[in-house]
Amino acid sequence: MPSSAPALPTRDAADRVTRRFGILSTFPPTECGIATFSAALAAGIIANGGSVDVVRCDVAPKLEDASVAGTLEDDLRGRLPEGVDVLNGTDVAIVQHEYGLYDGADGAAILDILDDVVVPMVVVAHTVVSEPTVNQTLVLEGVCDAADIVVVMTETARSRLVTGFDVDASKVVVIPHGAATPAAGRPTAGERARRQEPRLLTWGLLGPGKGIEWAIDAMSQLTDLRPRYIVAGATHPKVLTHSGESYRQMLIQRAATSAAAPLVSFDDTYRDLASLTDLIRAADLIVLPYDSKDQVTSGVLVDAVAAGRPVVSTAFPHAVELLRSGAGLVVPQRDPVALAAAIRSVLTDPERLASMAAEARRLAPDLSWTAVARRYDTLAEQLIARRQSARA
Repeated sequence: MPSSAPALPTRDAADRVTRRFGILSTFPPTECGIATFSAALAAGIIANGGSVDVVRCDVAPKLEDASVAGTLEDDLRGRLPEGVDVLNGTDVAIVQHEYGLYDGADGAAILDILDDVVVPMVVVAHTVVSEPTVNQTLVLEGVCDAADIVVVMTETARSRLVTGFDVDASKVVVIPHGAATPAAGRPTAGERARRQEPRLLTWGLLGPGKGIEWAIDAMSQLTDLRPRYIVAGATHPKVLTHSGESYRQMLIQRAATSAAAPLVSFDDTYRDLASLTDLIRAADLIVLPYDSKDQVTSGVLVDAVAAGRPVVSTAFPHAVELLRSGAGLVVPQRDPVALAAAIRSVLTDPERLASMAAEARRLAPDLSWTAVARRYDTLAEQLIARRQSARA
C-alpha cells in the first residue's frame, strides 16, 4: 500500500507565507509511516500559508518536489553540513524522531545533528516504549533535552515520556496524528444499505507484528456471517529486503488451509489517496489486529476514524485512547476468539454499527491535517516569540 499522504500544494502565493518550517524526516516516495506523516504535515502547513523546506534523512531519489531542500546521507557525514544549514535557514525546525531513522545504536547519531541546530526546534516523538533499553532511554532523553518542544500524539505517550524518562514535562505537548482521508459526511443511502456479505478491511504495509494471522483465525469463527475480509497493502520495503514475502506467504497459506479460505482476499494494488479513501469507505468495519502493546500512534487508525468507519482493534495504546468514546471496540492482542466475538457483536447489531460510525464522524474534523498543522503553526509562533523575548 503506498503512502496515503497528499501531494504538496505549490507555493505560488508568496504573500501568504507567514513562517518558514524545516522538516527533518524520511519523505515520499520512501514508503514508511513517518515519510507519509511528514509529507502530510508539510502539505497542511503550506495550505495554511506557511513554507516548508524538507531535509531527507533517507536515500534521496531524484525528485522534482521543490520542497525537498537537502539530504543527509546514510552515514550522516556526506551532506550533513548542507542539511543542517537548511534547517538553520528556517524559522522553526521540526525533527521527526524514531529509533530506526538515524545511524548509530538506536539512532544515536541524531544527537550530533541536533547539537548544530540553532533555530527553535520541535521534536515529534513517534515511539515512546514502555520498557526502553538503557541506550534507548539515553537517546530519547538527549533528543528531548535538545528540543524546545516535544510533540507526542496521544496522552498515553505523554504519560510514558514524563514518567519513564528524565524529560521536562513542561515542554511536552499532545498534538494528534492527522488523517489523510477526508472527513466523512453523513452516510449515503448506498452506505446505509446492509450487504448480505459484510465487508471487513485491514490495510497498510505488511510485516510481522501486524497480527493479520489472528484476524484470519477470527474469520474462521465467522463463516455463518459470510464476511468478506480484505487485506490490502504491499509488504513493507524493509521487511521485503530482510525477509522477502515470507510473512505474506504465511498469511496466504494460513487462510487457504482454514475455514476462512473463501472469506479472505489479499490486495497489493497501488492506490492513490482517492482510491484508498473509496476502499476504506466501502468497508463496513475496519479491523486492526496489531500485536504491539507499545504502539502510541497509528496513521491507519486515524484514517479509519476520519473516514467515518467503525473499528475493531487490539488494545494498543492509540486505539484504547481514540476509540474510548465509542467509535470502536478494543480486544486483547493475539486473541482470535475475542476478536471474532467483537466483530460478531458489531456486524449483528445494526444500531451499534451505526452508532460507532456516527461517533467516528464526530471525531473526524479535528483530525484533518489542516487542523493539525494549525497547531504546529501556533507552537512555532510561541517559540519564535519566546526566542525574541529572550534576546530583548
